Amino acid sequence: MYYYLIIALQAYCLYHLYTNRNAFYWWFIILFLGPIGCAIYLLTQVYNKRDAEKITENLAHVINPSKKITDLENRLEFSDSYQNRVNLADAYLEIKDFDKAIAQYQEALKDTSQNNSYVTKQLIEAYFNIQDFNQVVFYAETIKNHSEFKKSRTQFLYGLALEQLGKLEAAEANLRTIDVRYSFYEERLILAKFLISNQKTEDAKAILNAISTESSHMTKQNQKLYRTTILEVEKLLKEL
Repeated sequence: MYYYLIIALQAYCLYHLYTNRNAFYWWFIILFLGPIGCAIYLLTQVYNKRDAEKITENLAHVINPSKKITDLENRLEFSDSYQNRVNLADAYLEIKDFDKAIAQYQEALKDTSQNNSYVTKQLIEAYFNIQDFNQVVFYAETIKNHSEFKKSRTQFLYGLALEQLGKLEAAEANLRTIDVRYSFYEERLILAKFLISNQKTEDAKAILNAISTESSHMTKQNQKLYRTTILEVEKLLKEL
């Protein structure tokens, strides 16, 4: 039970960090320092008297996602605003109700007065999960010149969609951007598999060896979190 409470607390901190665009180093503090990192983040970036009620509400939503959906649906019905719609779409995406998420994101995109980069990235995530790769490519190409697209998960999904559509050279160029040390472990494993399938075994081994080395420096919590990925990396290395 204690472990799940820590995961819920980290999930809230990471969600707050992502939505508020705070400094990148907080990702490492929250993930690698566990509850201590969360406490530091909450005290310095989140908590004050006015936020106390909000924190309680968000933790309740982590524990009971259906309540979060109901609350956000009621909020949108009461006030049909752009942000309320995006918040509801995000909640649908979190619970993997991709069709409802897509419908809300598409509706939000109709508001051309907004900077829709975030909504487009979320829409790409949803379309990828229902394997509509043409739509992934279509929307990715509307934001691929934005700076935040580079070396992002969105670019990685774009690369995977290109692979599915048989555009292997363009796929590789986009997939390789995710090869960043001490991050994106699952994505880098997928990249290695892509390279193996395209007869680039030495490149794949270099990525797998890097992940293997990095795993020895992980905290125990992250070793548990990425255990399946690490085991698969070691298995692939033995087979190559």
